[in-house]
Amino acid sequence: MSSLLGRLGGAAAARPWHTVLGWVLLLAALFGLATAFGGSPRDDYRVPGTRSTAGLDLLRERFPEMSGASARVVVHDRTGQRVPESVLAEVSSRIGGVRGAGPVAPPVFSAGGDTALLAVNYLIPVTAFEGSEGLDALREAARPAQDAGLEVEFGGQLPENFAAPDGTAEIIGIVAALIVLVLSLGTLVSAGLPLVVALAGLGAGTALTTLLAAVTDISPTAPTVASMVGLGVGIDYALLLVSRHVEGLRKGLTRQAAAAEATATAGSSVVVAGSTVLVSLFGLKLAGLPTYSSFGYATFVVVGAVMLASLTLVPALCSLAGPRLLRRAERRDPVPAESAGPTRTERWARLIGRRPAAAALASLVVLLALAAPMLGMRTWPQDAGSQAEGNTTRKAYDLVAEAYGPGANGPLLVAVDLRRLPAAELPSITQRLTADPGIAAVAPPLLNKAGDAAVLSVQPATGPQDERTARLLDRMRGELLPPAGAEVTGVVASFADISERLSDRLWVVVPFVVALSLILLTVLFRAPVIAVKAAVMNLLSVAAAYGVMTAVFQSDAGAKALGLPHSVPVSSWVPILMFTVLFGLSMDYEVFLLARVREEWLATGDARGSVVRGLSATGRVISSAAAIMVAVFTGFAIDPDITVKMMGVGMAVAVLIDATLVRLVLVPATMTLLGRLNWWLPAWLDRLLPELRIEHGGDPVVPPAREPEPERVPA
Repeated sequence: MSSLLGRLGGAAAARPWHTVLGWVLLLAALFGLATAFGGSPRDDYRVPGTRSTAGLDLLRERFPEMSGASARVVVHDRTGQRVPESVLAEVSSRIGGVRGAGPVAPPVFSAGGDTALLAVNYLIPVTAFEGSEGLDALREAARPAQDAGLEVEFGGQLPENFAAPDGTAEIIGIVAALIVLVLSLGTLVSAGLPLVVALAGLGAGTALTTLLAAVTDISPTAPTVASMVGLGVGIDYALLLVSRHVEGLRKGLTRQAAAAEATATAGSSVVVAGSTVLVSLFGLKLAGLPTYSSFGYATFVVVGAVMLASLTLVPALCSLAGPRLLRRAERRDPVPAESAGPTRTERWARLIGRRPAAAALASLVVLLALAAPMLGMRTWPQDAGSQAEGNTTRKAYDLVAEAYGPGANGPLLVAVDLRRLPAAELPSITQRLTADPGIAAVAPPLLNKAGDAAVLSVQPATGPQDERTARLLDRMRGELLPPAGAEVTGVVASFADISERLSDRLWVVVPFVVALSLILLTVLFRAPVIAVKAAVMNLLSVAAAYGVMTAVFQSDAGAKALGLPHSVPVSSWVPILMFTVLFGLSMDYEVFLLARVREEWLATGDARGSVVRGLSATGRVISSAAAIMVAVFTGFAIDPDITVKMMGVGMAVAVLIDATLVRLVLVPATMTLLGRLNWWLPAWLDRLLPELRIEHGGDPVVPPAREPEPERVPA
């Protein structure tokens, strides 16, 4: 693999303009195809095998007018006057003409009359709407109320399913990454190169994701998460290659030889690290939710695209940049490597090597302390109550809670199959529900035209995120409703089932991802001890990130610091998604470090010395790469979507912990303690494993005969 990558890098460096032109044509073709044939993101919340899905299936069969998407139009008079019924009638009639809308229920007024609620039931699912189509139609229908000076906000499933990304998070991440790159590499040319490469790969991945959306459901949040991961790893991969290329230039290699050596060595690390991320993403398929699979698809294609861009564009652009990648002082007066004293990273590596046991114990204690709050983690899918205060769905949520009670934001629907349950039992069911202290109101049963199904709308006394609402749902399913013939459904019930399903599947995804990563690392490094140790270290990093995220979001102070109104549960979407992505990203730094340590070990046979030299050579790059990724992820922490915000905070914290406590302390300390045992390989396993050489050695990949002239731009 090393030789193949070296030839690839050498070829790209020998004909850089051809490589650049090829990427320009590829991007143009992909964006052209995406524009012509691409689809729009949409969610699929269907969870087969859950009780809420069984209730929804009954509604689709017997109550088609109640089985589609839902929305709410909340009209409020800020002066406290009663909302005019004539205005509401005009809005209702206009909504009736919206695509897919069924009959609009009569307006429900608050006690003072200054707030009115129009409930809209659609005949089509929320996934049938393209982008902001449904919300735009509602806004246009409600224009008469706004023209009358009334406040109009939109809530419910349809508006909450649409989130318009504004690109702010990406821009902040890019600017922060550029600053870190300049500080790390010292020149604007060398700093801008990784950014250009990452953006090229991200562009290709985004276009491919748009094409995927035409053939399968891609969650609206998935492209943002994929961009976050792709931008971070793309810059990291390019930085690693540029840093190794600059090392070659400092040794006196020609541009083509330096590019070939960098791609043969650092490029191998990029392939292994990227493959680990891709392998980890397969775990999302085991979550059992179509939405989760879409996160995996989007992130997979973006990471794959930035890997390809790094391995081909970096050597080409480095060849074009030539000595401008070096600092001006280095170009004027090159200093031989032998005359330079030990760097700060080398001195740190030697310090860890002298006190490995103390360093390992101290870092382990800190990691366990950071992970401790994870034991109190509570999960719940995000809803409008967790959104930023300026969001229309959040405003509608607050108006409804104030006017009708907190439970009005999360009604529970009881779907009753009258073929299995006599209609005579409906009054007793209603009576039992009304008597429960956790229920604020129960609407009279609504029968379908055939008279073989009924629906009861139940308003809890507490809000959707309140733990008491979850306990009420359990009581309804276990005590208040008959064991057969009645199912609780609706958004809150579906979210509760999703949360339970994801909590259960976490313990399927984790072993799967860990096992695949163990196999991959064992095959590539031919060192089972190293593979097991890497998996344990990554689990510690993820656990510490979970703990910090729990402490931040489940406390008022932490939540308010991030722009949230109050503490919120951890989004149910985050733990599995974060684990699969983080486990792969953590392996990036492990591979960067291990590849260099293995290179030194094979060259010298000195187990302890190879750890010091490997950390000395990669510590600065790992720290810079981590700083870039932290900057990128922190930019996404300001995103208004609660899932993206939590992912940004959790992954920024995880990378920071991983690149400091784990890679710079715990990993070298444990490797020093293990010594030659790191590279132990049983004879029987040696015979089974294929020989995949990922480190560079032996003959030069490209003979540095002379410095080639820069290739001219093709006519």
